[in-house]
This record gives sequence, C-alpha cells and structure tokens, in this order.
Amino acid sequence: MTLAILAANPTANPTADPAAGPAAGPAAGPVPVPRFLPPRALLPRPGTPRGGAAPGRLAALRAEVRSLERGGARAAGETGRSLALGVPALDAHLPDGGLPLACLHEIEGALAERDDGAATGFCLALLARLAAARACGPERRPERRPVLWVTPWRDLHAPGLAAFGFDPGCLLLVRAGGTADVLWAMEEGLRCPDLLAVIGEVEGLDRTAGRRLQLAAEAGGVTAFALHRRLRPQRGTAAPSAATTRWRIGPEATDTPHSGLGPARWRAELTRCRGAAPGQWLLEWNDATGGFALAAPLRDGAVALPPLRRRAG
Repeated sequence: MTLAILAANPTANPTADPAAGPAAGPAAGPVPVPRFLPPRALLPRPGTPRGGAAPGRLAALRAEVRSLERGGARAAGETGRSLALGVPALDAHLPDGGLPLACLHEIEGALAERDDGAATGFCLALLARLAAARACGPERRPERRPVLWVTPWRDLHAPGLAAFGFDPGCLLLVRAGGTADVLWAMEEGLRCPDLLAVIGEVEGLDRTAGRRLQLAAEAGGVTAFALHRRLRPQRGTAAPSAATTRWRIGPEATDTPHSGLGPARWRAELTRCRGAAPGQWLLEWNDATGGFALAAPLRDGAVALPPLRRRAG
C-alpha cells in the first residue's frame, strides 16, 4: 500500500510525521521520490488474461531470449538461427528446428579413449551440411568459404574429407604446439566472419576456455566445433560445459547385403543442449544426398536404443 501511495502522489514527503501538522517555514518544493512502477513493456496489455501474458506473447519473448543468448548474424540458406540437419525427429528436438549456429559445439567419442574416428566423421558431416546450406549460384553449389582446422597432431588426411562432400581445397590447416595454442588460434579465427566454421582438436576444455570460444563465436557469427581427442582415459566426471550443445558419438555397425563398407553410422547422444532436453539417435550419412538419415531399424520405431557405454571414472 505504501508503494501505491508514493506512486500516486509523488509530491508527498514520506519522512513527515502526520501528527506534527503542516511543516513550518517556506515550502521547500516537492521531494523527489522514486517511482516503484514496472516499465511499460512489462505491464499487461489491454485484453490480456488475468492469469498472465498471452501465450503468443510468451512464445515471442522466449524466442527473443534464445536469440539474445546465441547472438551472431543470420546467414542465407539457413533456417533462422539454426541449421536443419534433414532428420525431422532430430530437427524437431533441437531449438528453432536445427543445430544452433554462431556458437560453440563440443563433440567427443563415446569410449574412454582413442575413439575419435566416429566423432571426427560426425563433425565432418555437420560441416558438409553447413556448406550445403550456404549453397549459392544457379546450380546451388556449396559456398567455397574456408574452414579453419586447428590441431596439434599430424594425422588429418585432407583427401578423406571429400567422402563427406567437403572440398579439401577450402581447408586452412593450422599446426598448433599444444592446447593453449589451439584455443588461441580458434578464438582468433572465430572473430573472422569470412570463415565457414572453426574446428579445434583438444584433449580437454574447461568452462573458462569454452566461455571464451562461445563469446568469440557470437561476436564473429562463426560456428565453432571443439573436437575432443583424449589420449588417456578421463578421470572423474566431465567438466561443466559452456558450449551450446555437447555430443557424444559412437560408431555403429552397418547392415550391408554384400561385403564391403556401408554408409557411416553413428550413435549420437545429445548430452547437453541449451533450450532442449538430452536425447539420442541412430544416424547414418547418405553420400548420394549429402545428408543425415535415421538408421533403418529405427524408421518404424521397432527397435529401442540400448544405453551407451559410459566413460570410466
């Protein structure tokens, strides 16, 4: 009641004693009193239900908050601030209908150590999908924007990138001396808007380093991928992550009617996602279409996914 009185009568003196009568002496003028009223933007609009804001207004506010959290600029060929992966069940689960862009994503193997082949393949597939979304020209060819790949190791075979539809000629490979150099090069590259994406191979990523990469990705409008490559088993639980999403990728066998290699297939577990719940899917890569698809046993929903084997620690 006191706040309502002050707001209605801003010239009242809250320190005056009502029993003392009128104040003696010349009038000192109105005493400034803060108005404890909410901003007009927060006041309910006419016709708003008594229980709160209208559902459409709440949905618009949530979308605006998600956009402010991610930051960055919108790119042509993308669905708003996200990249559609081409799998309806997966896109519907992710915020805004796809993989968030201009932010940091962490990708790690499902096993305790030396399980980076599946994680690298999944990262390459995301890169190919991102390049296809930025298609340009009458033939809708993928945009030839460079990708910065930073690694302290020397085992990346560039021609193998073509298996996922990525042009090796667009690769900028940086040989770093250690994790600190990898993080520095990634942060500098993320501030260059001419890059399609930045990938860094790290053995670990603490929350402070992840936050710096996240802010750099938002500032430059470039998507970052931290590819975990552990040379030894992880001890204890995983460190808190500042990334927008965190994926745990494991290899899966493919059913082929003849001998030979089938399409790449992964057990993809989304362990963290800002704005969405965790989930897991059995995905495979289609070389012909250059896109993801649900693995055949799951298309009819007949086979449930067994739990992934957790890391030791």
